[in-house]
Amino acid sequence: MGVRPPQNNDDEPESVEFGIAAVDARLKESALSFPATSEEVARALGDRPIPYDIHGNGVALSEALTDTGSETFESRQELMNALHPVFEEYRARRSNGIVARLRAMLPF
Repeated sequence: MGVRPPQNNDDEPESVEFGIAAVDARLKESALSFPATSEEVARALGDRPIPYDIHGNGVALSEALTDTGSETFESRQELMNALHPVFEEYRARRSNGIVARLRAMLPF
């Protein structure tokens, strides 16, 4: 019995970007410069939902920026550092999968 080789379909992405990786991809496509306010970031990147998990669940960028508690970001890295725990919290609290619920119950 044989196994079919993987199909080389260039129409499908090789990976799914979510969380700060998705924000970083949008930053690379924008002309945003730092320092930047939350409002400038949201305006430059658009307020389309940012997926925060592999299932495609998303949150509006403006909401995630508000949840950082910061109004100004001095650098791209500062923005990423501020958003990382926000997306982790969304992933932990709002993912609907059974694995996510089990993970939330375990102490590690």
